[in-house]
Amino acid sequence: MKLADRLVEKGLLTKAQLEKASTLSRETYKPLPQIIREENLVSEADLLGVMAEHHGMDFVVLADIAINQKAIKSVSAKLAAHYSVMPTDLDGSTLTLAVSNPLDMGPVEDIETNLGLRVRRVLACHEDIMKALRKHYGVGADTVEKILAGTSDHDDVIVLEESHDLEKMAEDASVVKLVNQLLQEAIKDRATDIHFEMHRGEIVVRRRIDGIMYDTSIPKNMLLLYPAIVSRIKLMSGLNIVERRMPQDGRARVKIQSANYDLRISIVPAIHGEDIVIRILPSTMLFDIGKLGYSDEHQKLLSHYINQPHGIIFVTGPTGSGKSTTLYACMSQLNTRDRKIITIEDPVEYELRGITQTQVNTKIGLTFAHSLRSMLRHDPDIMMVGEVRDKETAEIATATAMTGHLVLSTLHTNDAAGGAVRLIDMGIDPYLVTSTVQLFIAQRLVRVICPDCRESYEAGGRTLYRGAGCKKCNKSGFQGRVAIAEFLPLIPEIQELIIARSSAKEIREKANSLGMKTLSQDGEDKVTQGITTVEELLRVTSI
Repeated sequence: MKLADRLVEKGLLTKAQLEKASTLSRETYKPLPQIIREENLVSEADLLGVMAEHHGMDFVVLADIAINQKAIKSVSAKLAAHYSVMPTDLDGSTLTLAVSNPLDMGPVEDIETNLGLRVRRVLACHEDIMKALRKHYGVGADTVEKILAGTSDHDDVIVLEESHDLEKMAEDASVVKLVNQLLQEAIKDRATDIHFEMHRGEIVVRRRIDGIMYDTSIPKNMLLLYPAIVSRIKLMSGLNIVERRMPQDGRARVKIQSANYDLRISIVPAIHGEDIVIRILPSTMLFDIGKLGYSDEHQKLLSHYINQPHGIIFVTGPTGSGKSTTLYACMSQLNTRDRKIITIEDPVEYELRGITQTQVNTKIGLTFAHSLRSMLRHDPDIMMVGEVRDKETAEIATATAMTGHLVLSTLHTNDAAGGAVRLIDMGIDPYLVTSTVQLFIAQRLVRVICPDCRESYEAGGRTLYRGAGCKKCNKSGFQGRVAIAEFLPLIPEIQELIIARSSAKEIREKANSLGMKTLSQDGEDKVTQGITTVEELLRVTSI
């Protein structure tokens, strides 16, 4: 029976679809299976399953089988990547090789001729093969092999110290490709940060995805190219490649798969070399209050307060709790042609069209306070101050709000009730706090259960949800993050406590008695709704 007939018999393809695909195959001189995949008539897994049966082969899911390390060592990364094949087992002189195209005999002939092995083929999806190559050989392993194959002595790479040698190597096409591969894989896996860490005799590459750090598989011999990688990253961000003793910060913009990304690069000297952190930011990003994860009640409150003509709105929380994203979403909603919005940030994370954005520079004395004074002369309606860190900035921010401006800013406190106490500790008069501050928001970010593998289970007499782990979420069970929050409007009852210099605990207890939903309670609602898990809530809050 022909392959096409098998597909029709199994109900994967209609006769009309087969006829159309056959016509295209004849017109383009492409094999019928290729046309079927290109036209998305049958999924690759279903098509390969039928093709495996048709050719008397096995179809495997690489993530579900054990990979023999002897098989990996028998085939170089360069050869495996060139043919997009994955060695899975080595039994004596028989190598099991996962391929995605049973009609292509090139890899088999090459490996059998050059390695002296007999090849047994199994079928696997192309994307599964590429993931397995990255996992078992390491990201960019084939590029590393190519670069090192072109050097006469690997030790030469380690001891390169002259700036012109490093610069020449950093601009080499292969090193450029290697750094691009590392960036591309991180972006593909939704990483927000890449960490390059130098230890004794090895480098470690880790990525932060949905707020959690994960190790990245890299080839061990990438250590030999680390000086060239560091220099390449320095060149990209306009940093001094000779300076290795002082920390350096830079920026770069890259284009990967038709999308532009802004990179914030920080390099610090460590005991065994230089460590690098690259923050990855999409250069164009839509900020929407409705997509922050706030409840309907919180969205209404926020919309009400940001549309007030004057006052201060503070978003509080630790680093990485999404404070800046919330402020950007507020500014995006307020950004109309009849308003002048100015920001003072450290650093500017995203560019917003129609808004004047300024970055502080403490080296030349351009602090938040200094910038804030100057920006008031630019006749703004709304000002965003990245962070209120000291008494001087706090005093100017409150004075700005008193003179009819809306100010958006952040504070480092653990909860909303601690915001007022923090300002008073800075030296701001309680009367000024109650006269200018409209709202304190405290928030954290929790990971969202992956929608593709979400499953329910019973616990404590109620139905809860969790992610089983799948390809889409890299087996983590989570995909994306949303905010959990508590809102503390400065209503008269709260203002009285602030003027009386009450403690954060007293303010919190009063707010709770008035119906304020705490971070934990908001998180509990999201657990009940199946948005996140109890374990994730415990990770970011103390219930």
